[in-house]
Amino acid sequence: MLRRIVAAIILVPLAIIIVALAVANRQNVTISFDPFGGDAPAASLSLPLFALILGLLIAGVIIGGVAAWLCQGKWRGAARRFEREMQVLRGKLLAYEGMAGHQSSVPRRGEPPAQLRLRPPA
Repeated sequence: MLRRIVAAIILVPLAIIIVALAVANRQNVTISFDPFGGDAPAASLSLPLFALILGLLIAGVIIGGVAAWLCQGKWRGAARRFEREMQVLRGKLLAYEGMAGHQSSVPRRGEPPAQLRLRPPA
């Protein structure tokens, strides 16, 4: 609940600022992709200033997200590797306990260990 309130406190003023920016900057600007064109560029684009700013902002967020995702790839791979190792070791432990004739001390998925289970009130 607190997270939603904080998000609203941040996002509502940000939305107001973005709408004010869009209303105040409706004039067209020309973006030239030709560094040698001078007065008549070969590749240019004319669009409202707010569209350019919002487009660049969105592109920056996407590029930053992709860069962060790529940098975290080694951690995701390590987590998958450790999960596989844990499954192999859990299987070996169950096999060893089965050979010894003991009841399994490995909790099932989603079930707390015996030491942490709550006992019914007396």
